[in-house]
Amino acid sequence: MSFKRSLVRPDAELIVKDAAKELNAPARRLFGKRILSLGGLAMLSGCSITDDQSVNAMLRKMSRFNDDVQALLFDPNALAPTYPESMITRPFPFNAFYDIDEVPQVDPSGYKLTVGGLAKGKRVWTLDELHAMPQESQITRHICIEGWSAIGRWGGVRFAHVLARAGADTSAKYVAFHCADNYSTSIDMPTALHAQTLLTLTYDGQILPPKYGFPMKLRMPTKLGYKNPKHIVAITVTNEYPGGYWENQGYNWFGGS
Repeated sequence: MSFKRSLVRPDAELIVKDAAKELNAPARRLFGKRILSLGGLAMLSGCSITDDQSVNAMLRKMSRFNDDVQALLFDPNALAPTYPESMITRPFPFNAFYDIDEVPQVDPSGYKLTVGGLAKGKRVWTLDELHAMPQESQITRHICIEGWSAIGRWGGVRFAHVLARAGADTSAKYVAFHCADNYSTSIDMPTALHAQTLLTLTYDGQILPPKYGFPMKLRMPTKLGYKNPKHIVAITVTNEYPGGYWENQGYNWFGGS
């Protein structure tokens, strides 16, 4: 019996490693689910290839493991590459979970950004107040899980500065975003405090167009595209896992690029 276990266990460990690699690329999750459910996962204890619930439970475990590994590898002081203006992708692609004719039109005169949860400072911000803060600009690459990338120039307020003014508890685990297009996502606090994480108000030197997220888009070159929400209306600092639109459908939560 001990000899038999010694043969089975290494195979199971290899399958777990392969599963983690598959889940590292969120665009391949559905393909990976089919491969793993028909093959390696059947060898893992308690996972039946005929039981979707069992397969999904194992994939969720792999995904959480992958999130933990990415978080450990993330260096909050390492900067993503930047590019010259000549390399900007023109036009920058539109991408969303809806068609371009469904882009929300947010009234700037009545817009207010709210910061809630574990924050005890400034809780409500107008666009004028955000524009009055020190502005930064970056030319960075947006990487989409669909397999394409594009380089754009984004300008706005360093998110860490807004969190500081909001009196946010920077020891909290999560920062969640709620958007005018009913999108939601959340990120880890180290990424929120990263020097290149911006609440962007402009694109290519102009006020952020609606198709790119007016009045505000979170720009993080250290994260995949689905982690960069548009049309942000509320932010919550929390220790309770908030999930997100795509994350709740199986995409990796950490979403590092």
